[in-house]
Amino acid sequence: MPDNSATDIRINRFSTKDMDFDERLNALLEWEGVSDATIQRRVDDIIEAVRTRGDEALLEYTHRFDRLQATTMQELTLQPEVLRDAFERLPESQREALAAAADRIRAYHERQKPTSWQYTEDDGTVLGQRVTPLDRAGIYVPGGKAAYPSSVLMNAIPAHVAGVREIVMVVPTPDGVCNDLVLAAAYLAGIDQVYTLGGAQAIAALAYGTETVPRVDKIVGPGNIYVATAKKTVFGQVGIDMIAGPSEVLVVSDGGTEPDWLAMDLFSQAEHDEDAQAILVSWDPDHLQAVEASMKRLLPSMERASIIQESLRSRGALITCRDRDDALALINRIAPEHLELSVADPESMLSGVRHAGAIFMGRHTAEVLGDYCAGPNHVLPTSGTARFSSPLGVYDFQKRSSLIHCSPEGASALGKTAAELARGESLTAHARSAEYRIQRQ
Repeated sequence: MPDNSATDIRINRFSTKDMDFDERLNALLEWEGVSDATIQRRVDDIIEAVRTRGDEALLEYTHRFDRLQATTMQELTLQPEVLRDAFERLPESQREALAAAADRIRAYHERQKPTSWQYTEDDGTVLGQRVTPLDRAGIYVPGGKAAYPSSVLMNAIPAHVAGVREIVMVVPTPDGVCNDLVLAAAYLAGIDQVYTLGGAQAIAALAYGTETVPRVDKIVGPGNIYVATAKKTVFGQVGIDMIAGPSEVLVVSDGGTEPDWLAMDLFSQAEHDEDAQAILVSWDPDHLQAVEASMKRLLPSMERASIIQESLRSRGALITCRDRDDALALINRIAPEHLELSVADPESMLSGVRHAGAIFMGRHTAEVLGDYCAGPNHVLPTSGTARFSSPLGVYDFQKRSSLIHCSPEGASALGKTAAELARGESLTAHARSAEYRIQRQ
């Protein structure tokens, strides 16, 4: 039902020409998600309990936080037929939509698969790189009444394509609520084991293993502040995908896109939660005014209008820039998770974009298509980390090993160089190890 309690839009308005633009933009972008010392202490306690008491601690925390009276881990383990049955219970339209999304995601990620390679030098020495999958990956999926089947597909399918031997999923089920869409997505994605666990305790179980939950090599997937803090804490013991912040979109428009379209694109980010960020940039101030008018008219029809309203008030913005070059500078400064180039010729701007998680090109390419079914992964770097990070992909579930196979002649030639450098570092054993393999005339 529409939320008629929210009837007005208050959104930040400023221009790159403003004297205080830098200060205002920095304040708008500022977000710190894993900094609360109290939460860190609670997470540390939970992790230590799971490390030392295993399944017993998991049952205790599941009772406390999810209100489940399970007495054995078997009660928190979903068998394969449960996933299959969930898929078969769905209406045909949902089954078809899930399957279509899964097929597209799989097809895209198949193209990402890196290959091993090697070459032979003139003296017979072989050098190369070997690509191998992780043995086991863990996927965290938010649970309860919320349904995030797309998150299951986006996290599990790349792992499957990468060749991961075993994929383990954890999903909380507060009060015993299981979402059929989530379980059906797990069925389609080929997940091997599912445990109805959540929170920091689920992350700890995946990182260290318990009597029932196997230890994994990498943990991926979104979660609340406790999940994010736990992932940050166990990093190093296991790999993680990223510490994700709130969802964000930066839309650049040349003034030619329908204002209602852009209003809804901004709403689609803002409705995630109050910390989500939606920014529209244009060098046409009249266009920005038209989009704002559309937002005010459309807001009352939104079911999550109050969330949208607060998100736009606290973290949204309509920004007037000078021209395309000014917009490109802003893009690369913000390094957005999602970037929409809602312009007549997006290709002409693309070469100037250095930092963005995903780039949606043209007026018809709504960001929401990437969220669900276009094919590229929707797990993207947030909070400016697109400056040095990439979307989740097949490569995140694989690792690379260097190959070196020296011929006698190659070992002799390399040995002279290595020995010289080793003695310069006063590492005599290093030098002699190389020298033993130098061929004598």
